[in-house]
Amino acid sequence: MKYISEFRDRRAAQALSAVLATEANPAREYHLMEFCGGHTHAIFRYGVQDLLPPNVRLVHGPGCPVCVLPVSRLDLAIELAERHDVILCSYGDMLRVPGSRKRSLLKSRALGRDVRMVDSCTEALTIARAHPDKEIVFFAIGFETTTPPTAVAIREADRLGLANFSVYCNHVLTPSAIRSILDADDVRRLGLVRVDGFIGPSHVSTIIGSRPYEHFAREYRRPVVIAGFEPLDVLQAVRMLVRQLNEGRAEVENQFTRGVTREGNVKAQALVAEVFELRRLFEWRGLGPVPYSGLRIKKKYAAFDAETRFALVEKPVPENKACECGAIIRGVKKPTDCKIFGTACTPSNPIGSCMVSPEGACSAYYRYRRQLLDRRPAAEPATATG
Repeated sequence: MKYISEFRDRRAAQALSAVLATEANPAREYHLMEFCGGHTHAIFRYGVQDLLPPNVRLVHGPGCPVCVLPVSRLDLAIELAERHDVILCSYGDMLRVPGSRKRSLLKSRALGRDVRMVDSCTEALTIARAHPDKEIVFFAIGFETTTPPTAVAIREADRLGLANFSVYCNHVLTPSAIRSILDADDVRRLGLVRVDGFIGPSHVSTIIGSRPYEHFAREYRRPVVIAGFEPLDVLQAVRMLVRQLNEGRAEVENQFTRGVTREGNVKAQALVAEVFELRRLFEWRGLGPVPYSGLRIKKKYAAFDAETRFALVEKPVPENKACECGAIIRGVKKPTDCKIFGTACTPSNPIGSCMVSPEGACSAYYRYRRQLLDRRPAAEPATATG
């Protein structure tokens, strides 16, 4: 197949669904976690769950970097934005995420702070060159996919001698989060979350390759299938996982062969290794402190580290007790289990990050809630979700 439309073909999806129905063993259940919110949105947008046998259950994972960033890290960005000498540059979805005390970067901008939405870190460099009298801080966030561009921006700032440019680094690593999920009490001791296998994110894997996932297959006996974000990609990945589980295998398989290799993008990996190093601990919303799961800027480029330049000190901040984002990110609960979902918490008035991010599980449930209601069995009452 060559075109995106071919990966959305209804007849091909129905044929694949029929094959999957014959392969799924009715005597067992399959609990498969999609780590990335891009898969979650594809599943609900195209009705993929309706094409799965009833004993194949999908478990929603962390979603995206916006979802898992703790409030304490966002608060530091808001503090930076409140400085009169700072222009804070951020990707758009971070502006609306609620911080503590009902603050957000969007509200800071409404109060007159210079907070700018950018589409790339290169745009932040352009702003730095245009405003030499201001401190330009780029709020860097993302999984492995967006880390290389940030590294390029830091190297370019060094080359240009942009002394007024710095990066507030919040890049995190996917394999560390998967390990944390598998080691969590919810999975190992309490049994609140059952995860038999993982649908791996293809965009991350174009950078890191498939090799880092081999540890989970080998040590945790959990199969991983790296999948694209189209409906046929997800269906094929589910079938590959079901087949592995039926055969008692735990391997890493690559469904997204059109973009992912075992080694990944070696040039991008080298670039990241030159600019960044591992943090010993990094806090994730819902997962807590995860060892060696975050990146920080190396001493070689410390002049461009906003945490060093502004002596930022992170302070613990309690989560909103009404928000279930933490449990949703761990797969313990679904968005509809949250009492404020669709009522107090909506995309126009988000209480938690899972409702803000375009890849958040709450956002997916809310956006496609009518389809969810329409697909319920006739005997099940359809409760209003806002």
